[in-house]
Amino acid sequence: MSSTLARNNKRGLFITVEGVEGAGKTTNIELIAEKIKVAGHNLLLTREPGGTQTGEAIREILISKELPEMHPDTELLLMFAARAEHLHRKIIPALEQGTWVLCDRFTDASYAYQGAGRGLNIEHISQLEELVQGDLRPDYTLLFDLEADIGLGRAKSRGETDRFEQQHIDFFNRVRNQYLKMAEDDKQRYRLIHAQYDLAQVRAQVSDVIDKIIAQHIPGQ
Repeated sequence: MSSTLARNNKRGLFITVEGVEGAGKTTNIELIAEKIKVAGHNLLLTREPGGTQTGEAIREILISKELPEMHPDTELLLMFAARAEHLHRKIIPALEQGTWVLCDRFTDASYAYQGAGRGLNIEHISQLEELVQGDLRPDYTLLFDLEADIGLGRAKSRGETDRFEQQHIDFFNRVRNQYLKMAEDDKQRYRLIHAQYDLAQVRAQVSDVIDKIIAQHIPGQ
């Protein structure tokens, strides 16, 4: 499935955006999307968990504070159930048609949140990744990095928090450290955005990164 997709030179580019709560992903993803569209690429802007009707229903279960606390394995399996639907219904068809895909979180979030955050076996996550995705991986990942306590403070200042945002600061420190480890281990894919600065400075970093990516994938070349 995905190996055939990867061999197709006309396939769209797959870009993901990651980071802890309050790091500015949502604030900046529209800027990224606009730059891609202005450059002449068709774009699917989507998110995880979610992206499809089924995925959005699963998302509501995952973030709900009204339901009893679920087992970490349940959380992980729900994430990948939503991801499987997302891939087959939205992401893979878009890439096959040459459309670029910009996704707010993807499997890296499972390694960070369920792996490092919840303490689940990383090998189990890797097995699910292989089962659901084959060899399909993002081409580029923008990691918005920010100290966990600052990000959590920003998230809480926005108003009511969801089930994830109510976790202890130690949880988010583990999440951040895992993201940074993945970025260090795969410098070819990751682009680090220093999110502690003001919005203008962060947007300047994002613009520079996206401009360079777009320049490497000019339509018709």
